[in-house]
Amino acid sequence: MSRFLKPLIQRRTYLETFDLLLDLVVGTIWFTVFTTLIATGASLLITLVGLPILTATFYLARAAAHGERVRARAFLGTDIERPTYKPPKSHSLWHRLVAPFADRTTWKEVVYVWLVQPVHGLVNFVVAVTVWAIPLWAITLPIYAVHGQGAAPELWSGERLDTWHEVIPVVIGGLVALPFVPWIIRGFAALDAAVARACLRPSKVDQLRATQARSVDIAMSDRRQIERDLHDGAQQRLLSLGMDLGMALEKFDSDPDAARGLVGDAHGELQRAIAELRNLARGIHPAVLTDRGLDAALSALAARSTVPVQLDVRLKERPPASVEATAYFIVAEALTNAARYANATAASVSVRQQGDKLHIEVADDGVGGAEQRPGGGLAGLAGRASSVEGSLRISSPKGGPTVVAADLPCA
Repeated sequence: MSRFLKPLIQRRTYLETFDLLLDLVVGTIWFTVFTTLIATGASLLITLVGLPILTATFYLARAAAHGERVRARAFLGTDIERPTYKPPKSHSLWHRLVAPFADRTTWKEVVYVWLVQPVHGLVNFVVAVTVWAIPLWAITLPIYAVHGQGAAPELWSGERLDTWHEVIPVVIGGLVALPFVPWIIRGFAALDAAVARACLRPSKVDQLRATQARSVDIAMSDRRQIERDLHDGAQQRLLSLGMDLGMALEKFDSDPDAARGLVGDAHGELQRAIAELRNLARGIHPAVLTDRGLDAALSALAARSTVPVQLDVRLKERPPASVEATAYFIVAEALTNAARYANATAASVSVRQQGDKLHIEVADDGVGGAEQRPGGGLAGLAGRASSVEGSLRISSPKGGPTVVAADLPCA
């Protein structure tokens, strides 16, 4: 019973009620604004003014949709992913003007803020006012009905509820109905959140296109990194090895001791080249990850780290190969940053499988201040997470600690 009555005193109930009431105000504003702009832009399309007005309207719809996402998060506790819009084909004025019309997500946002939200907002407002007004009216009826001259409500039969024996049953009915109000509010708030999520989340086609583009960018970046590592590392050592062996061959008859020293140097260069190639192969895709899974690969990674690492891996089953690789590189990059930039003295790695999600968290006690900059390592991690439809969050205030958290789908 206490669980049934508890929503009456919970903050969530009144936040959701306020959101449902606010829907009508916001919906009226959006309907008026977008109807005016679309009608004006469409009627002026035969002139040079119509297209810029419609373009501005679509950009305004994107801003309005962002505001609706913020409102859904603040009042309904619903996070709706902000989309990545399709960019113009070029920087020409024409392509900039028509770019919003080629984006499916923008069309969904226009339909939502112009048509769906106003209609749904009207329904939400009527429901919120009605479900609260009826029981509150019934409970407060004795205040004015019994003692107020002519204030008692009149029934369809013409009689008035102006005596205690007539009012008390109404009050009891109001008290019985009142605990149901928060549950009705929650139901309509959940429906409101579901409609907003369906209309405001990125289009699946756009998501797949963005994911494909990020995957290509990551692959090209990895390829350039491998090329640089080979050129600056193993290739230089192999060139040095070839030169040492060439000089040893020239001195083989005339100066055997010098030739023996050069062969020894070449052997050392060979060992270092093999070690660099082994490290490079591990960076591309460690064999232990394929053979023994994520737990063993992270254990090996923690053992090689120059920062002491506390590792906690709890997996119910082995995730897909792409998710395993993404999780490995997220942890590897976070530990590298902790050692190289954060001057950390300790780090912790937690990997847990929660339902159909793999939750990863890497924390260090370094100096903090890490930022996600375009082209940087953290931006690359976010791109890797997005390429498997996951998400990455970074918290790194000045002075630390730094926490890198990721959620990757396992299904």
